[in-house]
Amino acid sequence: MRQPATTIDLRRDLVGLLPHLRRFAITLAGEATVADELVQAVCLRAIAKGHHWNGEGRLESWIYTLARQQWTEDSRKRKPKASARGNITDIREAARERSASVDPDAIHRMIAEMPDGVSSIFLLVDVEGHSYQQAADIMGISTASVVSQLATARLHFAGLAGTHPIHRY
Repeated sequence: MRQPATTIDLRRDLVGLLPHLRRFAITLAGEATVADELVQAVCLRAIAKGHHWNGEGRLESWIYTLARQQWTEDSRKRKPKASARGNITDIREAARERSASVDPDAIHRMIAEMPDGVSSIFLLVDVEGHSYQQAADIMGISTASVVSQLATARLHFAGLAGTHPIHRY
């Protein structure tokens, strides 16, 4: 039996979103292996729930929302683990290195070192180009929270780069 064109289009478009989805999953999970498992679960969920996609808005936003929901459900099922995030000293040293090439692993570690939720907002707005409202909808929070968390993320990066001291008032 032949599949409907919308299912085929969803699968094709989903393949194109995989790099973006993986980056987003890393901001949620904090480590690549767990993020890869999350991406797989989200892809299965998106295909199974493809009939819910109404074609309005950005498919990417819908997929990110599914990822956040899947992560929340998975988090409830597993016991809290010790964080596998990188050493802050190593991250600061990587950020201060002045070389011609940018180390993607160092950038991933710097983003993963951000407080939970903040890294996702940073990725959605500053890396992926979503509006504050779109990021708020994806994360299920208010726009004011997006603004606040984005400011925290930017201060975090400024502190790592050593260009601006972080002042807490």
